[in-house]
Amino acid sequence: MLETGSHTKKVLGDPIRILMPSLSPTMEEGNIVKWLKKEGEAVSAGDALCEIETDKAVVTLDASDDGILAKIVVEEGSKNIRLGSLIGLIVEEGEDWKHVEIPKDVGPPPPVSKPSELRPSPEPQISIPVKKEHIPGTLRFRLSPAARNILEKHSLDASQGTATGPRGIFTKEDALKLVQLKQMGKIPESRPTPTPAATPTAPSPLQATAGPSYPRPVIPPVSTPGQPNAVGTFTEIPASNIRRVIAKRLTESKSTVPHAYATADCDLGAVLKVRQDLVKDDIKVSVNDFIIKAAAVTLKQMPDVNVSWDGEGPKQLPFIDISVAVATDKGLLTPIIKDAAAKGIQEIADSVKALSKKARDGKLLPEEYQGGSFSISNLGMFGIDEFTAVINPPQACILAVGRFRPVLKLTEDEEGNAKLQQRQLITVTMSSDSRVVDDELATRFLKSFKANLENPIRLA
Repeated sequence: MLETGSHTKKVLGDPIRILMPSLSPTMEEGNIVKWLKKEGEAVSAGDALCEIETDKAVVTLDASDDGILAKIVVEEGSKNIRLGSLIGLIVEEGEDWKHVEIPKDVGPPPPVSKPSELRPSPEPQISIPVKKEHIPGTLRFRLSPAARNILEKHSLDASQGTATGPRGIFTKEDALKLVQLKQMGKIPESRPTPTPAATPTAPSPLQATAGPSYPRPVIPPVSTPGQPNAVGTFTEIPASNIRRVIAKRLTESKSTVPHAYATADCDLGAVLKVRQDLVKDDIKVSVNDFIIKAAAVTLKQMPDVNVSWDGEGPKQLPFIDISVAVATDKGLLTPIIKDAAAKGIQEIADSVKALSKKARDGKLLPEEYQGGSFSISNLGMFGIDEFTAVINPPQACILAVGRFRPVLKLTEDEEGNAKLQQRQLITVTMSSDSRVVDDELATRFLKSFKANLENPIRLA
């Protein structure tokens, strides 16, 4: 027994380890946002222990056992903690939590990430030819072709004149002026004889890349191919877990998924009329809600498009869950409208509003953004006419939606007379994975989607 004042505490057994969990399929690291319990505080199974920022959202980690939070190993605010790293310890009630020891077989947590310092990359070993010897102290100029010919013809040297061209170039006009001065006898008849100089040596790689010796503006280089940007020409921006994962997944998608694109214009006249009727009944829905519903209904009609590619082959998906892109301060998130084909327009509108708010507040639960069978990204509210979007693997398709705009179309009235009529059109572009959705299938999907969207009665 351990004595603590007049009270006795049980001998400590093995503490319960709290490890950094995997809270999403793509999560590799996590950040401790805040501890919700303090050391020495009793916890019960299901109690919230801390908030963890994943690559998608901020998620609460719940206790799996009863006991006392004995040790916080990784303080709140720590970043880039690898999965499986020890972040805390729990002991049973009645044990002396103050004397708990970190297990010896667990190494210290990874340090808080800091912006990496730029170090010059090692100079490559380049074979550089020895250049002709130049007279020390003699200024060399960058010559235009015409100027070079004139100087050679009249045995003149550019150092005898003044360069007036942009960035120190010795121009044809500079050369002609020098010829005039020679004819007037104001400069020597021939080039100055070079004075003996030290034995020529091959310039070092640093000297060879230092730049030309003719006059140029003294401006620090913004970048050099194959090397980091020059120090002082940029500001380091810390990347959140979400943005790092987004960058990684977008790069993987564009480099490994064969994207194909198909575009169609849809007439929104009927949708806008139905929307106005709903507003009169105090039912607020957006055009995007109709687009989500039309996509879900079309996927139900064409299950061959409701597929994914898992690296080995296509998989037919039994559910129609639409991922809706939502822009947040931390990056683009895609909360999911589950079983969208079975939902009504108003139910879809309510789900989109609730999930979008949770996404912007960083409170999405893993099951609210993991999965999905088809994605929709709408930039119409930002005034974008049309664009192409990057597929979100393992999904096979994503629909990019632009703004609706008035367009004059030539139509015929009931009597067959031609007339101009204003239509509200919207442009949609579908990016599809050619391995599972070929061009012909994508074309048929867009044709059906267009028919469903232009006839909202089909969406009821």
